[in-house]
Amino acid sequence: MLLLKGEVAPTVLMVKRHYQIDFASGAMVFPGGKVSADDHRDDWDGWFHGMYSDDELAARIGGVREVFEESGILLATRKGDPAGKFVGQSVCNELAEFRSPVDRGEMSFLELVQKYELQLDLTDLQPYAHWITPDFMPKRFDTRFYVARAPEGQEALHDGRETTEAVWVKPTEVLEKAEAGEAKLLFPTRVNLERLEDLGSVSAICEFAQPENVVTVLPVVESDETGKFLRIPKAAGYRVTTEPLERVMKTV
Repeated sequence: MLLLKGEVAPTVLMVKRHYQIDFASGAMVFPGGKVSADDHRDDWDGWFHGMYSDDELAARIGGVREVFEESGILLATRKGDPAGKFVGQSVCNELAEFRSPVDRGEMSFLELVQKYELQLDLTDLQPYAHWITPDFMPKRFDTRFYVARAPEGQEALHDGRETTEAVWVKPTEVLEKAEAGEAKLLFPTRVNLERLEDLGSVSAICEFAQPENVVTVLPVVESDETGKFLRIPKAAGYRVTTEPLERVMKTV
């Protein structure tokens, strides 16, 4: 999930993956992860805002859950709150002790939401990108990227298990650090940061983030006299359509 703060030249929340994780260790990424069986539970009805297909609902619940586990930020309101205002930092502080149990599967996210009478605000998530990992990669993912405005007053704090840092950063800053060798970015992360930079403001990003603008990206391997490279669809709207395979593999 791409959580945004500010308006012009916005900042985005990024976390650094723990060095002991076997895939993309030490990389700067957007908070997120795998959809779990609990995200598909039928008894989520009444505990979220919005109306979605089963798969879309599970993806959005999973996105909100992973952001909570990895950064402590929670896209939720008090159940029945007519103002529909996101909970504040005091609630996040109260729930912080449950981040690890939810992450480890010792407590379901739904149990936590019900215990504290919350409703997930899934309507704030806007579809931004869809990437499927090529079949030659060591691990494959079917990843939906959403953008959302960060709740005011909530603070991000890394979990210390999967992540070692949680920072708000301008896309330009992290791209420059990656170019200088001071930050590690996966190819999909880099090009999505570049697109944030090109769009320039939260309003423009949210205007772009619509289902009709999301083109599924499944990179394919091609080669020419310079060597092997990945190709992605031009219609996806990124700055680049090719990337040297050697450069891609260095960040995995």
